[in-house]
Amino acid sequence: MRDVKPGLTVIVKTVNRLILWMIFLYGIYIILHGHLSPGGGFGGGVVLALGFLGVLLAYGRGFSLNWLRLGTLRDLEYSAPLLFLGFGLAGMAWGGAFLANFLSKGKLFALLSSGVILPLNIVIGLKVGLSLFLVVLALAEFDPSQGDDE
Repeated sequence: MRDVKPGLTVIVKTVNRLILWMIFLYGIYIILHGHLSPGGGFGGGVVLALGFLGVLLAYGRGFSLNWLRLGTLRDLEYSAPLLFLGFGLAGMAWGGAFLANFLSKGKLFALLSSGVILPLNIVIGLKVGLSLFLVVLALAEFDPSQGDDE
């Protein structure tokens, strides 16, 4: 009997290893340039989640849980709404309204030209990417054959 390794074939694992960093880099690019071009936190977060999903599909659940450190991902996902709330409250304290701009607007069409929009895109990208991946991971652990017998 042959030894069955978790995940997909060697070809899929190799291709995933080669393009994974490009997927993450593209997701970060979409998040960081969302105030200058189409994209932003949600779109970039979805791309980041797809990168994590590629690792899960190619290597299997056991490898993914060891490589990704699920506790750290969960803590980051839990802290993202608190960061968003912190930016909102800072806007109330220094700008007069919830989520008001309290940072310098910078130079027009530069990366740091949007005040609080860039940090909020980063927080939203983090929340969306990790939430989507954790939902997919929870669905991967679900076994419908172990449901309630009626």
